[in-house]
Amino acid sequence: MPDLPYQRIISLVPSLTELLIDLGLKDHLAGRTRFCVHPKTDVDDIEIIGGTKNPRLGKIIEMDPDLIIANKEENRKEDIEDLSKYTKVQVTEIDTIQDALLEISGLGLLLGVNETAQQLITNITDLLSKKPEVQPLSTAYFIWKDPWMTVGSDTYIHNVMQEYQLHNVFGDQTRYPQTSLKSLASKNPDLILLSSEPYPFKEKHIKEIRKACPVSKIELVNGEWFSWYGSRMISAFKWLNNWRSKI
Repeated sequence: MPDLPYQRIISLVPSLTELLIDLGLKDHLAGRTRFCVHPKTDVDDIEIIGGTKNPRLGKIIEMDPDLIIANKEENRKEDIEDLSKYTKVQVTEIDTIQDALLEISGLGLLLGVNETAQQLITNITDLLSKKPEVQPLSTAYFIWKDPWMTVGSDTYIHNVMQEYQLHNVFGDQTRYPQTSLKSLASKNPDLILLSSEPYPFKEKHIKEIRKACPVSKIELVNGEWFSWYGSRMISAFKWLNNWRSKI
């Protein structure tokens, strides 16, 4: 793609690294974070420049990118400000499914791959139109332990939950609030979801929570299906459509 507007791109956002590759831009990706793990066969060829919260700024500057893709939540404000002194930094902000679709569209235009981006959006919205008609379930979604942490109403995870009739019992709070099993028990949700990331919940944690909520249904879930946006929304919504129809 010789006529693309940006030739050396660094992505500081795992979901968006995958998106850029699926938009056909792998050969233009000069760097990624160590958390950019999809698609594995492609990212292994792309140089690692640190983590999302601790990128190696000196190394990035030396690589002389003409565009850096960042995210307001994933990356630190001070890192974005420092990098902006040297090159263009495109800062995304994604708190809802609609935000994610708008960012796919915006990046498609910015990067000269609009047609591919629009087809991806069509595929995603088609999957959403096929989500099952189900009864609402009061639901708690945990992302961390010690302290217990869940999700509030202004997060992408919350919006995905709402889309699938999983009514967030902590939806009266914002961002990623700390809570306790005592508070969880007082809410007595129908369903409790334990995410695989960022904290790797296991079967032993189900037993711990069951003591507080003996009648709630408790499941381990792949956190990528609820928290990764971009092209990962295709596999996420396929899985969610099938899984939600069985809960």
